[in-house]
Formats: sequence, structure tokens, C-alpha cells
Amino acid sequence: MPKLVANGAQLKCSQGLAPALLTVLPVSLIEGGVVPAATVMDNLPMVNIAPFGMCQAQANPTVAAATAAASGVLTPMPCIPVVTAPWSPGSAGVQLAGQNALTSDSKCTCTWTGSIEITDPASDIDLG
Repeated sequence: MPKLVANGAQLKCSQGLAPALLTVLPVSLIEGGVVPAATVMDNLPMVNIAPFGMCQAQANPTVAAATAAASGVLTPMPCIPVVTAPWSPGSAGVQLAGQNALTSDSKCTCTWTGSIEITDPASDIDLG
């Protein structure tokens, strides 16, 4: 059963070498809550989605250049996420601030081929 995702949720990217945290700006507070809940639109790199340490995606131009300079040896470079679409699927039945609530089974994709998923929603609220 998917859970509501809140500020401080832990994220993992398939191309990143470290976990990251989700930052939710305090516009989506659940009534009586003190931690902002996330929506599918909380997908902005460097605002909502922090870097994942080093990136190892060959589609990332900085990784490709560094790897080429190292004679083809994969050379990870600092992660700078590039996410251009909302999280999916989110909750079809729960809305926060006019947007679908973000659920723990949602994913989004980095332009550099990374699949970003939620490993800890930082919330115990079931939305199923």
C-alpha cells in the first residue's frame, strides 16, 4: 500500500552513487501537520531533488567527457539532476495544494537516464 511522501524522504537514483533527500517547500502542510507533504510537482532539481553524489550515467555529457579523457574508463562526475517531468503515478484520489499527492511508489526520470525512486517516504500515512 503506497504511503504519502513528506519532506525529508530518502531518494535513490539508479545512476547516482549516493542517496539524496527530498525537500518539500512548506506549501503542502496536511491539516495539523508540521512536516510538508509532497506532490507530484515536487520534482525540481536542486530545489526538491538534491544531487546523488557522483553520476555514472554515460548519457551525462560530463561523465562521457571524463570517461573519454580516461581512455574509456568509466569516470563518475558530480551529479546535477535534470528532471523535466513530474513524479508518476502519484495519488489519483488525494490532492494537496491542487496537485496529486506524491506516493511512495512513484518514480521520476533524470534526463541522463537515471530512474529516481523513493526509498523512505518519511511518512506513515497510507494512501491506498
